[in-house]
Amino acid sequence: MAKSGKAGGIGLNCALSTPFSRDGRIDLSRLVKQGRWVLDNGCDGFTLFGTTGEGASLSVAERYQALGAVAASGIEMGTKVLAGVSAATIEDTVAQARAGYEMGCRGLLLAPPFYFAHASDDGLFRFFSAGFERLGGDLRDVVLYHIPGMTRNGLSIELTLRLAEAFPGAIIGIKDSNGDWEETEQRLKALKGMQVLVGDERHLARAVRKGGAGSICGLANIAPDLLRPLAHEGKEEPRVNAMVEAILGYSFMSAIKAMIGEREGDPAWRAMRPPLDPFTPAQTRKLAGALAAIRANGAEKAA
Repeated sequence: MAKSGKAGGIGLNCALSTPFSRDGRIDLSRLVKQGRWVLDNGCDGFTLFGTTGEGASLSVAERYQALGAVAASGIEMGTKVLAGVSAATIEDTVAQARAGYEMGCRGLLLAPPFYFAHASDDGLFRFFSAGFERLGGDLRDVVLYHIPGMTRNGLSIELTLRLAEAFPGAIIGIKDSNGDWEETEQRLKALKGMQVLVGDERHLARAVRKGGAGSICGLANIAPDLLRPLAHEGKEEPRVNAMVEAILGYSFMSAIKAMIGEREGDPAWRAMRPPLDPFTPAQTRKLAGALAAIRANGAEKAA
């Protein structure tokens, strides 16, 4: 039996980018600063170690360091912070989950195992069940993470319901990052009582109008002010769609980090954990100009 979940919906949650120093370590001061910035500018919380945060490249020890730095900064872990979990083994999955729970996180964003692709629902059920059973009484507040483009294993509606029934109270929602609106709409209809969150910002407002609970998304690193009305009121914002389209011409993770660096006047933000490549200065200037024009165009129309 899972512990009772903590109250409150996810709302607008930023898939926080992870900054690195010259020696390749997580830059903890920049991480905390970015976390505070997204909270101060419209986000209800943030997720560490998600896809945008290059979570699959981060060790368990690094997770404890990052979570410790955020907790020490005074950010309320129990209401503001989710911990991403992405591992290929049950043991690593449990270790990553324990880091989040031990450091007092609001909950987990839990991806399926990767590498062995197209696993059956039965196989994935056994994987998750083994991890959940090892977590025992600590198990709580799990948001499943459906992102088959990265993990090569998807989470069906049937599997989601099966896990929720087998582990009462543990599964509070699912993040749908497949980018397929028809599939998202099916989840909204079938998963009543769960928080259905979308990763594709272009679908956010429509999903919220149909009962969606908000988003965990990467664009919130740079445009939480534009995203908040979508996540809370289901209001359309053409600038959000235009920004996503502009960024998708590049590697999303490195593009977001470069744009944080532009805002902060800090090119060190462009550093990526290998094997990912950083943005070049030319790419940074081009995308920053495009996004600035998109913002300005919307502001002119509003005036």
